[in-house]
Amino acid sequence: MAPPDVLMVGTGEYTTGFVGGAASGSDKKVGVVGLTMFDLRRRGKVGKLSMVGVSGKKYPGIRKNRLTNKARRSKKAMLMKRLGNHLHKNISEAYNGLDVSFTSFPADDQTDPDAYKAAIDALSPGSAITIFTPDTTHFPIALYAIERGIHVLITKPATKLLAHHLELLEASRKHNVFVFVEHHKRFDPAYADARNRAKSLGDFNYFYSYMSQPKSQLQTFSAWAGKDSDISYYLNSHHIDINESMVPDYTPIRVTASASAGTAAALGCVPETEDTITLLVDWRRKDDPSKLASGVYTASWTAPQGAGVHSNQYFHYMGAKGEIRINQAKRGYDVTEDEAGLTWYNPFYMRYAPDEEGNFAGQTGYGYISFEKFVDAVTALNEGRVTLAELDARPLPTLQNTIATTAILNAGRISLDERRPVEIVSEAGKWELK
Repeated sequence: MAPPDVLMVGTGEYTTGFVGGAASGSDKKVGVVGLTMFDLRRRGKVGKLSMVGVSGKKYPGIRKNRLTNKARRSKKAMLMKRLGNHLHKNISEAYNGLDVSFTSFPADDQTDPDAYKAAIDALSPGSAITIFTPDTTHFPIALYAIERGIHVLITKPATKLLAHHLELLEASRKHNVFVFVEHHKRFDPAYADARNRAKSLGDFNYFYSYMSQPKSQLQTFSAWAGKDSDISYYLNSHHIDINESMVPDYTPIRVTASASAGTAAALGCVPETEDTITLLVDWRRKDDPSKLASGVYTASWTAPQGAGVHSNQYFHYMGAKGEIRINQAKRGYDVTEDEAGLTWYNPFYMRYAPDEEGNFAGQTGYGYISFEKFVDAVTALNEGRVTLAELDARPLPTLQNTIATTAILNAGRISLDERRPVEIVSEAGKWELK
């Protein structure tokens, strides 16, 4: 059977690394999704590639431009030469001529918020899409694809609302398609090892996590920051999912949220934008209501610009028989430059250095692995070698295995908006917020 074709929905930082007419200023200057898919195509794991965004006017800047001799002499050509070779220069030339071609939607001179529909309609059942768009758009895009027999990978959070998450789960089962939430931290080797070791530490007792990114991210996400979503959905989702995956015998029962504000608004975000959000979550053992645990998850996007890392990320897990501490911000690898100062890099997420033959060599990065796991699962499902139930039984971030994470994030938002604790009720497979 031919490998699945893949449509990349969203053309921003995470897909292409192209933001505001140039390479991103973050650690994703050449993106993650596009580079990974181009390499998976080189390896024969995916077929045709396409990409869709709201504005087609970005594409000339994203890919190499092919101009006539007359056009090359124009002022427009000079501008496009300066801005318009992002993928060709930063990926194809960097990795031994790696093919960066793709079909794009909408046309280069069009703007269409519903262009994803035409792009999905162009796929055959059994194909797949990746969704890296603002949080509020995840649900309608994913549902449109699922109903047409298309497999879906969604960046976290899967959805903002628990009800939408459950609706996608029901639809995916009805149409027998795989939906994978891109919680890449599950594939971080340290986090994966910690999840396994937690099994021997007895009952869950306490979990604390912190994750932050610098203030510059508020510029990258200015179109939606504080308007359509918040920093808890964006960053707390990482560690809440890790905690959920570590304690399958526990369920969250109550969420109380707190937030600080002022810095983001001063930087031009809408007044209601929170700087830092903390969620306090009560957990209870499913088969013994007397056993309770506490989880505290803090996320911020107003960290200092000169912190030396793009993402501070660490957690402390305590069980009845032991504890685990992980700090993944500084991994024993730092580079000091005259202008940039001291920087701690994370090649364990995406390794951008080429191999000895000049090819992309980041296949062992956990950012890459999460996409490859999805593609391999899609292929196995298409070929009848695995079922959705069997995929749910694996420690993969499927819709079934991430319900508690969405419930906590949704409850946290309600708690902030209504200034009250929010109860999470889960009985006989049914979930509800009160």
